[in-house]
Amino acid sequence: MKTALTLSGSIRKGSYNHILQLHMGRKLRETGYEVTDLNLADYPMPIFNQDLEAEHTPEAAGQLAKMFAAADVVFIASPEHNAGATALIVNTISWVSRQKHDQWGHAVWGIGAVSAGKYGGIAGIQHLRDSLSKLGALLAPTLLGIGPSSSAFDANGDPLEDSIKWKVGQMVKELTQFSRGNK
Repeated sequence: MKTALTLSGSIRKGSYNHILQLHMGRKLRETGYEVTDLNLADYPMPIFNQDLEAEHTPEAAGQLAKMFAAADVVFIASPEHNAGATALIVNTISWVSRQKHDQWGHAVWGIGAVSAGKYGGIAGIQHLRDSLSKLGALLAPTLLGIGPSSSAFDANGDPLEDSIKWKVGQMVKELTQFSRGNK
């Protein structure tokens, strides 16, 4: 069975990006994927520092790297902070990138963001896209920016706007149909 991971660059209670993460997980399950919805709070890692790395790499970094390496799809929902990715997601990528498990080379990756602004976190998505591309991740082309967050989802966590529903469907299609070939 094909597998997928979803994660959010926000661990705050009531996070709209967590809502998007769970929605994408449901949509991927509907296509037959076995989905694990990760909570990065369960993978504690100090702020990346090479001195710390020399002393002891957090166990969570290796766990996440192995999970990324084994997944067929990885979807990240990450809010935008100061036109970039959140400190949580940047730190996670920093630690995971130092592992040696081919964590970027198998999955097809998708990125989305929910923001209070009308541009839906597009600047943060672009920052994250650049970072992941440089690491070797194959990224789905759809930019899933959703905003304003306060009117984006219903009580069940489903998008309210038809255009967002279409973009989610397009993202799921790309994630489940793109491939690295024989790798």
